[in-house]
Amino acid sequence: MKTSRTFWLSLSTVVLVGWLVACNEKEEVVPEPEQLTAANFVDQLRAPIGLTLDTKGQLWVTEAGTGKNDASIVMITPQGTKTTAMTGFPSVIANGAIEGMSHPLFHDGKLYVLHGVSGMLYTIDVASFKAGDAPLNIATAQKEDLGTYIRTLNLTNPINSNVYDLVVGPDGNLYIADAGANAIFKRDKATGKLSLFAKIPDAAPKVESVPTGIVFDGTRFLVTTLSGFPFAPGNAKMYQITTDGTVSEYKTGFTTLSHLTLSKNNKPLAIQMAEFGATGFQPLSGKVVNEEGKVLLPSIMMPTDIERSGNREFYLLSYALGTIQKLTY
Repeated sequence: MKTSRTFWLSLSTVVLVGWLVACNEKEEVVPEPEQLTAANFVDQLRAPIGLTLDTKGQLWVTEAGTGKNDASIVMITPQGTKTTAMTGFPSVIANGAIEGMSHPLFHDGKLYVLHGVSGMLYTIDVASFKAGDAPLNIATAQKEDLGTYIRTLNLTNPINSNVYDLVVGPDGNLYIADAGANAIFKRDKATGKLSLFAKIPDAAPKVESVPTGIVFDGTRFLVTTLSGFPFAPGNAKMYQITTDGTVSEYKTGFTTLSHLTLSKNNKPLAIQMAEFGATGFQPLSGKVVNEEGKVLLPSIMMPTDIERSGNREFYLLSYALGTIQKLTY
């Protein structure tokens, strides 16, 4: 009887320990942010446009440079160490801003970088690149012309194209938001062939939508829009696109949305670039907002990208200040 009792006590202990371990291993239930706190992470970037995270927690940032064909890609370690990974991309000064580079995307050891002015997609193998390495030669980057095909579709009048952001879809293909053509394009992963996936409706009569960010939430694509001149308050929207390309409004009433990311719960957080007034875009009028328009972080200077880096952590990029901040809650 004593042996039996000892056996059952031991078994009960094993079961209890197993249950406790299982409970501890359960994924944390993460609430949606109600307010974000910002801390400086990196500064002295040269007109940065976009950023992406790799599997090591390193950031890859596209810099527009000074407008003298000196746009570049910078890699930043989790500790904030900057290394120039590639330089020599075209950049120009147009419409009072430095233009050229668009957003990057890290996927399977490669960096996909859009270049809006030239309509190019660069594919760069960065799997072995590390902090302190010499910059990679731009000639080693695979280059694909997207803009020529896009312009042949005559989607806008006058004809325009500005490939701006991209994401990998559930089928492994790249989906590219074109802020000039006001459309989403699909690039076949096997052949590289480009095709029109979805056209984004105008923001208002005679006001273009200007799509600026695209993510896939596991079910659908979500797209933010800047809206065109005069950048009226409330004209910017979030659209949802099914996997067969059907477009519908998801949330409305925003102002100059310049990008978005997904929370741990796959809820979109978006950034307002700025409010537009008599003297142009107003300083420190950018914001981070949730899908209902609630302000989570006010008084930002022209943000152009936001990426989630942890359950309760994000990176926020400022084009105007050349900074990256770490946001937490």
